[in-house]
Amino acid sequence: MELQNQLKALAEKIGKLKTQINTEESTKHAFVLPFINLLGYDTFNPLEVVPEFTADLGLKKGEKVDYAIFQNGQPILIIECKNWDESLNAHNSQLFRYFHTTKTRFALLTNGIEYRFFTDLEQANKMDEKPFLEFRIDQLKESTIQEIAKFHKSNFDIDIIVDNASSLKYTKEIKKLIHEELQEPSFRFVKLFAQKVYSGRLTEKVMAEFKDLVHKALNQTISERVNDRLNAALNKEAEKQQEEALELPEERNKIQTTEEELEGYRIVVAILRRIVPVQRITHRDTQSYFGILLDDNNRKPLCRLRFNGITKYIGLIDAKKNETRKALKTLEEIYQYEDELLATVGNYEE
Repeated sequence: MELQNQLKALAEKIGKLKTQINTEESTKHAFVLPFINLLGYDTFNPLEVVPEFTADLGLKKGEKVDYAIFQNGQPILIIECKNWDESLNAHNSQLFRYFHTTKTRFALLTNGIEYRFFTDLEQANKMDEKPFLEFRIDQLKESTIQEIAKFHKSNFDIDIIVDNASSLKYTKEIKKLIHEELQEPSFRFVKLFAQKVYSGRLTEKVMAEFKDLVHKALNQTISERVNDRLNAALNKEAEKQQEEALELPEERNKIQTTEEELEGYRIVVAILRRIVPVQRITHRDTQSYFGILLDDNNRKPLCRLRFNGITKYIGLIDAKKNETRKALKTLEEIYQYEDELLATVGNYEE
């Protein structure tokens, strides 16, 4: 959550300042160095961040990469920077040469707005032509922030990042191909479906007809799946509201919020306030339990306090919104379930 807020703040700063930044050097200081700081590295410590790092190429001496980040005396990430309004497409080859000589596993090409992370999945010590992670800092998604967090000083693990890089890289390429097929189905893609449903000869005219059919079927399928999920969610919420509406007035009057329930609520707030603003944590009391919600939303239960019986329970909510009850001897025992409560918030924030 903290990294997400920091990245958002940096993106806003870049949006305000970029028209006043005219050089590559200014881009480095205003945009790139703050990003390195967000990753937990001290840009003023030459043992961690080395500017103008020498990457000699055989007989060609004096070649320098803009920054190298070090860990335990070894470079773990080299960074090549360009001016913010400059395209990165023409600079892969330069970083490719540096990668080979520095023995690092990761390289970053950036103009302070676009970021491209490379590694050597296809051949050891030889930078791949395509990045495994690519993003714009002003268009970040939650899943991308999770990948950026892996490069944070406190999380950095070469093996974990490399193992994940393969999945990221090829998933990105597959999604790109799917997007292209959705926009304009290729001959081979159309033929794959046509030959499964059409028994006649696949003439040029037939293939032209099937191209339109495949394009229409693909988009209809996606629309229907999206609508099905939306309708399922809306129906579930409508059923819940109907149940609440059918509750008799006298039954609602029987609900009494106790000081013990409020004290339990305050303990949950104390646990979760580190990662979510207090105003987003609300409560609703029912006859069965005292519910604690995120954003006052019934579909985002954080936990349930069941204090009406002889034995008191806290109901913990997993990723599938299943409840697991844990008996409590004292309210302070709620603190034992800090990890579970924080994980529940994470499920909704993702």
